[in-house]
Amino acid sequence: MNRKISVECLRCGKCCLANVLSFATDADFQRWEAEKRADILHVIEHYRPVWAGDHLISVDDGRYLHGCPFLSWDGDRCKCTIYETRPEVCGRYQPGSSQICPQWHRNKA
Repeated sequence: MNRKISVECLRCGKCCLANVLSFATDADFQRWEAEKRADILHVIEHYRPVWAGDHLISVDDGRYLHGCPFLSWDGDRCKCTIYETRPEVCGRYQPGSSQICPQWHRNKA
């Protein structure tokens, strides 16, 4: 029998290395427009990631992209710079719920 174990986020940023913006919904975009978050919409418009083998690059200029553009580092811990209005997919994510999270093994009991 598997039971769900709640684990605290380590703020390691590994889940934010995925292309989470590709999972932003129409509702996310509508919310950002209603909130007049031109800063977010501008970044997304110019981020435009595509897979190039095993990593993401920008469609516009070919630069290597290192995960979510709204991920910020404070020493060895990360934070989301748009946490209060992050995409719905980020809000639903539970630490330890996927193999990308270093705490994934703790959720398998």
